[in-house]
Amino acid sequence: MKRKLFKIPSRTWSLPLLIVTFLVLNLVSLSPKMVFGEPWIDAELGLVFTHYNTVRIPGDAGTQFSLSSPFEQESTVSTRVRLGYDFYDRHSLSVLVAPLTVRYTGDLEKDTTFAGVTFPKDSLVDATYRFNSYRLTYRYELVQEKVWKVALGLTGKIRDAEIRLETSSLKSTKSNVGFVPLIHLYTSFEPQRNLFLLLEADALVAPQGRAEDVLVAIGYKLWNDLLIRLGYRVLEGGSDSDAVYNFSYFHYTTVGVQYRF
Repeated sequence: MKRKLFKIPSRTWSLPLLIVTFLVLNLVSLSPKMVFGEPWIDAELGLVFTHYNTVRIPGDAGTQFSLSSPFEQESTVSTRVRLGYDFYDRHSLSVLVAPLTVRYTGDLEKDTTFAGVTFPKDSLVDATYRFNSYRLTYRYELVQEKVWKVALGLTGKIRDAEIRLETSSLKSTKSNVGFVPLIHLYTSFEPQRNLFLLLEADALVAPQGRAEDVLVAIGYKLWNDLLIRLGYRVLEGGSDSDAVYNFSYFHYTTVGVQYRF
């Protein structure tokens, strides 16, 4: 008579085995990208133009002047890079680095007090406007259809800003580093295979100021993991306080590329 070395108690193990089998079958049915996540990188190059850039520092005692007129803007090229990770099918987390430095040259139309220094009328001034942005964004896809995708999320933004005026004999600067929470919106529409339209925005309006960074673009998927796009970007906003009054509006023509690993 043969002796059974091991026996599975059917009543004890049947339910756990069914649960494990169900989970395994569901995991197998999902693609590896859904289970383990999908990293991606997005890079953008743009030509920057100033629509307006109004400054008064300090905000309660300085002289208000415009960097867009009579100043002339030097040719400005912007770059930005975003690293992202999509996970659990509808979730996405990304980090953006978006430096921006715009330089101007012009003659002052009046005596101008800026950050404690008074620049005489008709002074030839070199101005530098720096507005670097570092952002962490989380978004969730509310709509995930074949041609439509809509996602909503939150962005934490750190701004590193500076405005500097210089002449042959005078120099003054005002810098500021601060945190700004923003609402994030992402939507794409694919009317036909490989062709898509894109709207992406970080924005918020508050009593002390506002911030909007909006991209509208048209793109094409070269392969499933590689796409290119042409777009128009608006960067607008500012703040009004005793320390700083500054509202600026920049618009970009952009070209971008995204690769998913």
